[in-house]
Amino acid sequence: MDSCSSKSSLSSPGSVVSPCTPRGSRFETLLASHSRVLRRSRLEVLQVNLGKKCNQTCRHCHVDAGPWRTESMTEDVARKVAAWIEAHRPAVVDLTGGAPELCESFRFLVETARNAGCRVMDRNNLTIIETTGFAWLPEYLARHQVEVVASLPCYLGENVDAQRGDGVFWKSIRALQKLNAVGYGDTLPLSLVYNPLGARLPPDQAGLEADYREELQRRHGVRFTRLLTLTNQPIARFAEDLRAQGELEAYLELLANAFNPATVDGLMCRTTLSVDWRGQLYDCDFNQMLGLPLAGGPRRSLWDVAPADLDGLPIRTANHCLACTAGCGSSCNGAIERELEVHTPDLTEA
Repeated sequence: MDSCSSKSSLSSPGSVVSPCTPRGSRFETLLASHSRVLRRSRLEVLQVNLGKKCNQTCRHCHVDAGPWRTESMTEDVARKVAAWIEAHRPAVVDLTGGAPELCESFRFLVETARNAGCRVMDRNNLTIIETTGFAWLPEYLARHQVEVVASLPCYLGENVDAQRGDGVFWKSIRALQKLNAVGYGDTLPLSLVYNPLGARLPPDQAGLEADYREELQRRHGVRFTRLLTLTNQPIARFAEDLRAQGELEAYLELLANAFNPATVDGLMCRTTLSVDWRGQLYDCDFNQMLGLPLAGGPRRSLWDVAPADLDGLPIRTANHCLACTAGCGSSCNGAIERELEVHTPDLTEA
């Protein structure tokens, strides 16, 4: 076993069409063949993107985040988001970025959401724990029982560094060991996130999880709760790389050929509301990065809507949506077909 390999299994076309799908897109063609409509369901997850500032510059980043970015949620917007959380109490508050911890309102939103009884997730790049001024993170997250969802695109250092930068792998391992030391991977949930290196689909999530578990324990004594496999989105930095290599069209063809209609009911855009650092609303984090706001009128802010206002709204789609419906599917919670079977512990009672 010498690499985090990726194997693509192709499947036949099928599934749903949205009134907001751009005419002529490959995604529209696949969905229209089934004459169905993709609409929002009951809200379960409020995903809050706290900004684009990050201590890393990853080649696959759909946010185009980096140390030079200045976009970050202000205190005023954070207080409005917090008030909405207190009023509507979504089941899950998912904090992402950039590195969400770099936003000055990160702890305020964590504590507001936990006090409101929400399950809170921190999408953590691991190396933030190794930077000056953030050594407190493992103990803080454990104290507030925040679920950590951590990027680790391979269990081999050369593959991680190729995607995320020189030295990132060993910083990530040290951060994981610190998270293990405060209970993550044992009594607290620690999810690792894999995405392929290059224009390929992820392998089977369950099989790769077994490989990760064996290799990380044997090599580094690292423990984790589960592995999530994500398909690289053909947008932002990753799309630029594909275009420069002349591979963008081939990758879109791969995604289209692997379209799986069984993933449609589990698409995260049906139950997730994405909020950007300004408080504006989108169906998902990918639409947010493409500037595709919610359907049904002008741009809206979180504090202008209630969850019931969103039920049944059509979902905006485009060719990047092919990545979410290819193979076993891809969402912020990993492969869609397996995601529907996973029971996530309720942390609100502890």
